Amino acid sequence: MVPPKMSRIIRVVAVAALAVSAAVGTGATASAASWPTPSGSVPVGATIKVTSGTYDGGLKRFYGTGDLGSGGQDEGQSPLFQLANGTTLKNVVLGSPAADGVHCLGTCTLLNVWWEDVGEDAATFKGTSASQTMTIDGGGARKASDKVFQHNGPGTMYIRNFQVNDFGKLYRSCGNCKTQYKRNVVVDNVTATVPGKTLVGINTNYGDTAKLTRITIVGDSSRKIVPCEKYKGVTSGEPTKIGTGPDSTNCLYTAANITYK
Repeated sequence: MVPPKMSRIIRVVAVAALAVSAAVGTGATASAASWPTPSGSVPVGATIKVTSGTYDGGLKRFYGTGDLGSGGQDEGQSPLFQLANGTTLKNVVLGSPAADGVHCLGTCTLLNVWWEDVGEDAATFKGTSASQTMTIDGGGARKASDKVFQHNGPGTMYIRNFQVNDFGKLYRSCGNCKTQYKRNVVVDNVTATVPGKTLVGINTNYGDTAKLTRITIVGDSSRKIVPCEKYKGVTSGEPTKIGTGPDSTNCLYTAANITYK
């Protein structure tokens, strides 16, 4: 038999645990994780190809050498990691130079992946299936003079529990790919810190959608960071910027979804 005093303690602990569980279940905003200290360093002279299952980097820092070591902005660079359809990359820190970061060839998941100094793009998402999903959960990126996530194939991308600072665009639906698709992006519980330009850029003429929830923008008192930019995408030449801001069709968010600190 449990003594009355101990019984009361057990009930209090149980109630507290339920409260925490409820908060997590309802999507209570979690504070951004601190940048990790890499557990070691791994030079990468040729693309690491993840062909099945999960590649766990053990939070080591991976950086390009040789042909992957230029650190430039060339569009044709090879990635440090290439993920086959259905694979996962987790617990990886991409150092500098990062070449073209990560290439995903279809459905893929990036868990707790960090980019210390983004090269051309942090990650490029390809594939051809409208049902494919690309998930970025946890991690962060900084020093991205252009784009963090480049969405070239179709499907839906989820970016959640992520942080970004010193960036051009967090997400861009390809503006001038030779083959264009309808693309969707869902951005949730993301913290963006200045300097930065745009959270998401989408092509409304192809039916793209961007849903933004629980966005925190830090240090942008003049509110120059654009949450959602709209473009007219093309298959050759350059896309045309045609607007910004929320609506009921493409840029799906309200002022209540953006918090400024």
